[in-house]
Amino acid sequence: MVPPVPSRARYLPTPGSALSQSSRAFGNRLQWFFGGDRRRPLPPPLRLVVGLGLLAVVGTLVLMLPGIGRGDPLSWNEALFTAMSALSVTGLSTIVAAEDLTLLGQIVLLILIQIGGVGFMVLAVVVFQLIGRRISLLNRLALCNSLGLIDPGAILELTRRVLLGVTLIELGGALLLWVHWRDLYGPGRAVFLAIFHAVSAFCNAGFDLFGREGIPTDGLSLAILAGLIFIGGLGIPVLSDLLTWPRGHRPSLHTRITLGVVVVLLCTGGIGLFLGESLPGGSLLEVSWPRRLGLTFFQSVSARTAGFAGIPIEDLTPASQLLLMALMFIGAAPASMGGGMTTGTLAVLVLALWGYARGLPSAQIAGRSLDPSMVRKAAAVLTVSLFVVLLAAWLILLTHSNSRLDPVLFEVISAFATCGLSTGFTGELNWFGQLIIVLVMFWGRLGALTIVLALAQQQPRPLVTYPEESILIG
Repeated sequence: MVPPVPSRARYLPTPGSALSQSSRAFGNRLQWFFGGDRRRPLPPPLRLVVGLGLLAVVGTLVLMLPGIGRGDPLSWNEALFTAMSALSVTGLSTIVAAEDLTLLGQIVLLILIQIGGVGFMVLAVVVFQLIGRRISLLNRLALCNSLGLIDPGAILELTRRVLLGVTLIELGGALLLWVHWRDLYGPGRAVFLAIFHAVSAFCNAGFDLFGREGIPTDGLSLAILAGLIFIGGLGIPVLSDLLTWPRGHRPSLHTRITLGVVVVLLCTGGIGLFLGESLPGGSLLEVSWPRRLGLTFFQSVSARTAGFAGIPIEDLTPASQLLLMALMFIGAAPASMGGGMTTGTLAVLVLALWGYARGLPSAQIAGRSLDPSMVRKAAAVLTVSLFVVLLAAWLILLTHSNSRLDPVLFEVISAFATCGLSTGFTGELNWFGQLIIVLVMFWGRLGALTIVLALAQQQPRPLVTYPEESILIG
């Protein structure tokens, strides 16, 4: 008697079948796309750069198709700007998604946001596994870089957990928003609104479908959106740590530092905005203090790369706008949906400064010493980030003769931090300025070290050590 064929094997193509050949050909193309030639494999940072660039090209072409834009199709610069803003989960836009995109266009925008938030390398790994391809070591390393992780050992299992966790969190947020919005916008329309804004909030994208009137600012809507933004900005390692914490696992040093920095930034931003908008000339002077507190703390959460404006940004005082620029520049946690310099970089720099002031041989915290290479990386990230922001702002000011410094700098920092908050200057950009912002969003999504490592050829360890000599600093 012939034994029954296992259920899984029934669906596997035979080696010589057309399905097997087409699957193999498709897999080879994907392997080339993400892995390069086996004889000359692309290094992991370069894979991320090339992958995001190709996705931006595909997204631009799709957004230019008929039926995506209302009336005339989107122009190339509008499509490119929107595609890069979605893939980099920024939210800056030269169009109004609620007015200039059809339902199909809004669905395409939602897909681009989801791909940008989860990470295209995660998507590539899922496709590889679906078609039965082996995940090479270089692809695992690229996935580690994409997720901001260190150890590639259990990366595939973590990838599955990431996808499952993202799906559950976004569905939970969408359900809460639908329950709250169904009476306001109708049960049918509220379904798509809830899904879109749950994904946009968790991915820290900042796109909304409420047009020029802005997102709902009632307390429950702001609380749900703020919760999604906060969770999305913590980072994959922190979320994984918190999920295993109740089972006896002690949170890592990274998790404890991240939570501490996030709480400090949240309180500093909320209290600072509350004070700035409560003084004479503030935009919330006539608002009751409980609602004022809710709006300012929501804006503090959103400023760290989410991009939802609970308060019109152009109405804020200069002091509040400066505080928002600082929060945006710092950004979210490493390996999160957000961008910016990251809270990890800030923590390492502060610890290094404190250790130097105390005369310690290295940065120390909680009975642990930080590797000196981490301090060098953090200093490199800060230096390169400042250089990119200043260069981009200078180029825009150079090509927009009637522009002022503060809105230009705000726009550039928002793009660099993949935040999406804007004072309204986006609509005044010419095609060159739009291209500069696109490049800054591209840079901000991948991070300074990824870009530098992709462009720079790694030098072998030097065999000669030169004598030291001091120069004056400070």
